[in-house]
Amino acid sequence: MRITVLTVPDCPNGPVMRERITAALAGRAAKVEHVEVHDEADAARWGMSGSPTVLLDGIDPFAVAGAAPSVSCRIYRSDGHTEGAPSLAALRAALADAGLAEPPEESCCGTDPLDRVGRGGRGRVAPVEGGLRAVHQAVLRHFATTGRAPDADVLAPVAAAAGRTAPDVLAELAREDFLTLDEAGQVRAAYPFSAVPTPHRVRIDGGPQVWAMCAVDALGIPVMLGTDAVITSADPVSGAPIQVEFTGGTTSWRPTSAVVYCGALTDDAGGSASEVCCGYLRFFTDRTTAEQWARQQRGLRGTVMDQAEAERLGAHVFGPLLKTTAR
Repeated sequence: MRITVLTVPDCPNGPVMRERITAALAGRAAKVEHVEVHDEADAARWGMSGSPTVLLDGIDPFAVAGAAPSVSCRIYRSDGHTEGAPSLAALRAALADAGLAEPPEESCCGTDPLDRVGRGGRGRVAPVEGGLRAVHQAVLRHFATTGRAPDADVLAPVAAAAGRTAPDVLAELAREDFLTLDEAGQVRAAYPFSAVPTPHRVRIDGGPQVWAMCAVDALGIPVMLGTDAVITSADPVSGAPIQVEFTGGTTSWRPTSAVVYCGALTDDAGGSASEVCCGYLRFFTDRTTAEQWARQQRGLRGTVMDQAEAERLGAHVFGPLLKTTAR
């Protein structure tokens, strides 16, 4: 199958569309190409009725009768909600209708690691609407510059620009699992950052030390910020230290045999990532201790990821968070 993603340059929902397509494919073979459309003539030639548009073998499965070619933002409706990209469920249904074979059996945190780490394949780039992305990015930047979660007062001007209050926007972000709140409504975590101690510490070059929610989140922080960093953690079986250093675009792991276990609980499918999988994405000194630990966990499904796989997952989920503008 040939999948074409049509967007205008710098479309904020382009990365969301591509991430959901990756999750919907769940490892199945397909050629995915990205085409930038610059004007109405290009839109008419490609059959784009708004950015982003996805074509499956040249056909838009979400086409609306009578819709004119357009380079404006496209809105998708699902279950009473509007988003800037089709939902993961809608994409899976479209792929099935187009004749793509069913995905392989589950192998990690759901059908794909992104199913848990990346909000059920929907990605962690918050929608622009309602000030969600602006507030979300303000939370992430505050963590990155101070090492702490922001108070609602800090976020108030950002939320006010969208005609909302900070607590209202934070509550919506929490409902959609972009972050979590404590009982007082304060930010407890905003993936990949945690406001409370975890086993995973990240020292940002030229910045503070921060806690990461899990091993994959820790690996995503340097990519998201575009900076060098040092991650320190420990093997939960042996207690042996583990360090991952990002320097000038390269990484070094100590010990060199270190791996990441990517897992999720199978009996709590409706929970947030913090409840279902963050405690089960851990660094280990080697595959043996990772597999030993996994056997001791009740109701856990997952797999051992090598260093390259874990780095790719962290970069894929968290790399786009601050690169897509809140406009």
